[in-house]
Amino acid sequence: MKQTLQRITDNLSSFFSVVFSSAANQASAHNKLTRHIVALNKKTSSKEIINEVAVCLKDILGYRLFAFVVKKESGVDVWLDPRMYKNSLEDIILEDFKIRQEDLNYLNQNFEPGEFEEEFSLKNLVYYELGEENCYSRLYMLPQKSITVFHDEVVSLILQGCATALSKQIQMENLKDAAVVDPLTGCYNRREFENQINRHSATASRHGQPLSLFMFDLDYFKKINDTHGHLGGDLVLKEISLLVRDNMRTGDVLARYGGEEFIAILPETDKTKAMELADRLRAKIAAMRIPHNGTTIRVTASFGVSEYTPNTDMNKIIQDADTMLYKAKVNGRNRVMPGLIKICSPKEADKKTSMNLCNSLSTI
Repeated sequence: MKQTLQRITDNLSSFFSVVFSSAANQASAHNKLTRHIVALNKKTSSKEIINEVAVCLKDILGYRLFAFVVKKESGVDVWLDPRMYKNSLEDIILEDFKIRQEDLNYLNQNFEPGEFEEEFSLKNLVYYELGEENCYSRLYMLPQKSITVFHDEVVSLILQGCATALSKQIQMENLKDAAVVDPLTGCYNRREFENQINRHSATASRHGQPLSLFMFDLDYFKKINDTHGHLGGDLVLKEISLLVRDNMRTGDVLARYGGEEFIAILPETDKTKAMELADRLRAKIAAMRIPHNGTTIRVTASFGVSEYTPNTDMNKIIQDADTMLYKAKVNGRNRVMPGLIKICSPKEADKKTSMNLCNSLSTI
């Protein structure tokens, strides 16, 4: 670390001695850039590191657009300033990184529908690549003036410092992830689920927001292992967990609770909405066809749903979801419990029974 900083400082000294004619300007720019680079290595998160780079380049160069994109296994993290260029920039990121829009994770922005946005000309956009052993990133900029050798050198120097800090931080984050993530499915493990549920329930209680859980497991999973081997069973677990995560919101939490059993936390979601989501997932799982060794594996899942209420012990909420899952099993599997009820039209009701209710998904 000290050697890296010394090398960057030496480069700064030689660079500014050429660029700046006056000693005052040379010292001012040298001190400013050195200060930012040193600050990078004191940051404790990727977001803080990228923010420091943004502040530095704004301080020294100025820009109309700054976007820092970091590639990760689960997608890319994006730091964007200002937010009004979101749509135009997204098209470029999706193409450059070969990802889907749902794989974008904005570190410093939350967007609302109908926000003002502005397009920009691609001919004015420049980018710089940052490649490290465990970190590939791109910095996109819309400069306020023409890029010169000076600008290129400043960006290069700040990115050298950023590379060291960001690579170290990502390595630390990966180690942390390894302790909380199930290695087969990429979901949180049971221990991290317990941390997450305590945090989310406290937030729900404090703000008076709904919070629901669903628990599901795969029907007749032992038969899948017996027929297709454990490699086939592992493939099914990975594909199902990926499908479920892809159909949940960014703020939702999915954990592998044990074996073929999973549990999800749905913040700001009441029980009815949770049951609707669970049934959509149930249908998608049943429709899956998973190729393996020249054959196709089909699987179904049973779901149990519960809702958090203030001053209720969290173990009780988890137990309620587990109880509903058990009821789904004994009622025939491949269903959600409790099931949703819909109102039938009088004509439809008359055809079936004299009652004006019918069960759309399963029996409560």
